[in-house]
Amino acid sequence: MKQRILVIVGPTSSGKSALAVELARTFKGEVISADSRQVYRGLNIGTGKIKKREMRGVRHHLLDVADPKKLYTAEDYRKAATRAIADIARRGKLPIIAGGTGFYIDALVGRIALPAVPPNKKLRASLEKKTAAQLYALLKKQDPRRAKTIDEHNKRRLVRALEIAAAIGRSPQAANLPSEYDVLWIGIMPPKKTLDAKISARLSARMREGMIAEARRLHQHGLTYKRMAGLGLEYRALARLLQKEITEHECKEELLRDIRQYAKRQITYWKRNTDIRWFEPERMHAISKVTHVWTSGR
Repeated sequence: MKQRILVIVGPTSSGKSALAVELARTFKGEVISADSRQVYRGLNIGTGKIKKREMRGVRHHLLDVADPKKLYTAEDYRKAATRAIADIARRGKLPIIAGGTGFYIDALVGRIALPAVPPNKKLRASLEKKTAAQLYALLKKQDPRRAKTIDEHNKRRLVRALEIAAAIGRSPQAANLPSEYDVLWIGIMPPKKTLDAKISARLSARMREGMIAEARRLHQHGLTYKRMAGLGLEYRALARLLQKEITEHECKEELLRDIRQYAKRQITYWKRNTDIRWFEPERMHAISKVTHVWTSGR
């Protein structure tokens, strides 16, 4: 029999972490985070990393496993998550993958094949001279499918996408390979107005909790502003704020816009996966029922 794994997806601020904890407590599971920035140590408030008390005793994996000064790749994640699944299953628990980085999850379950494209130093040096807007315009021409789902302000990801496009012509397509896992896909999707309100409330809460101070502390401990900006979203805006390029008010307004755009890209990405069963967050009973039927093998 294939190893069962439960995968919970959805846009940022939709409630994936809380749902994962609830299902883990109900079905004797452990959670494997699938977030490309929560893997980094010290990026806590800015990424909305789940707090110890919110875990409610449920063990979580792949949080705080990497140095933010160094690059952590999708292949690094795939290998680590594969080991975590085996460890959880060996102890008779249900592995639950929860997070917003679709590329990581698809690489883990075999929906995409990661390209074996080595770094092209000459091309990278040329691309690094361009602005994010220029890189995004290039990507729209060379790989329009990838352009629809990428963070158009994240230079590091734009450069890598263009590097892949130059080598193989496009980003990885759905692999359609036999998966070694039996996957139940649960998608959580609040109504748009509700999601917008949650994004705004969550951002305000993180600002109050000390998101700016966290970024300042990271910089004091050696995280360059360039690397901070390369981490995307909150840290990109925070890097600009700390360098006095924008005010705190402008920082928050910029972040609200960018996070909402990011949520749209996440939704676009996941809508391609027809195996996902979508629910509104308050339909916990229905989600539990579907999960129970699946875990029971009926």
